[in-house]
Amino acid sequence: MSDRSRGDAEPVTDRVHENSWSANLEEPRHAADRSLVLAHAVDAVEHTAPGYHVNLVTHGAHGHPEGYLYPHLEATYGDAVDYEYVERCGCGGHVTRVHVE
Repeated sequence: MSDRSRGDAEPVTDRVHENSWSANLEEPRHAADRSLVLAHAVDAVEHTAPGYHVNLVTHGAHGHPEGYLYPHLEATYGDAVDYEYVERCGCGGHVTRVHVE
């Protein structure tokens, strides 16, 4: 597994999750840096054990994840993961569920 975190930004997780979980990618630092969102999304997926899913909760400042997150997941993982849009949060963010095969 690689650590794709940027600079001094604290990673989204420090362990492999052998359960389904949610990664908070809607903090102010994420709103200010889309590349950090993408890096932390990859970290979250890589820290999810096969057979489980991670909910990527992204900041509303970047818009719907189909415009930036989905292409990144496709390019990074191809068929190794499945993802689906779950809902828009009351706070304006978006939830994408990524199933790790």
